[in-house]
Amino acid sequence: MNNRRLLRAFFRIINRFLIVPSYQNGLGKVVVKLAGDIMVLGIIGRKTGKIRYTPVSYARLNEMIYCYQGREMKGQWYLNLLADPHVTVLLPEGTFSGHAKEVSDAAERLMAMRAILKGSGLNSNMYGFDPRTAPDDVVQKKTEGIHVIRIRLY
Repeated sequence: MNNRRLLRAFFRIINRFLIVPSYQNGLGKVVVKLAGDIMVLGIIGRKTGKIRYTPVSYARLNEMIYCYQGREMKGQWYLNLLADPHVTVLLPEGTFSGHAKEVSDAAERLMAMRAILKGSGLNSNMYGFDPRTAPDDVVQKKTEGIHVIRIRLY
């Protein structure tokens, strides 16, 4: 088994048995203190119709919640979200319903990506730049092809 597969398996276990249950039991604030700005999305599976939960990094900007589909992951949650954009959002302060949509505006995408990476704790430099100081063109180039999602809570 290669390192990438081992790492994915490790995070799958951590997410399933630690992160998601922590949020479901009102302990999201503890997770954020340890791991950075993480929320849990509840998304309806496009094949099963069952709700699936996945932790993702996020940022809150202008009353919207933003997250992204990382480059290295398969992203079944992202495909499920495209099939049914109605989501449950578990944030440190509570559980909400929302509607998700991929960001198509380049300026909004750049602003959201930078904010998400700034709040990602140890992962903030994962794409090879510091999101606090990198010029816009570097952020755009290094995150090209990464899907950013906007969630409007209701």
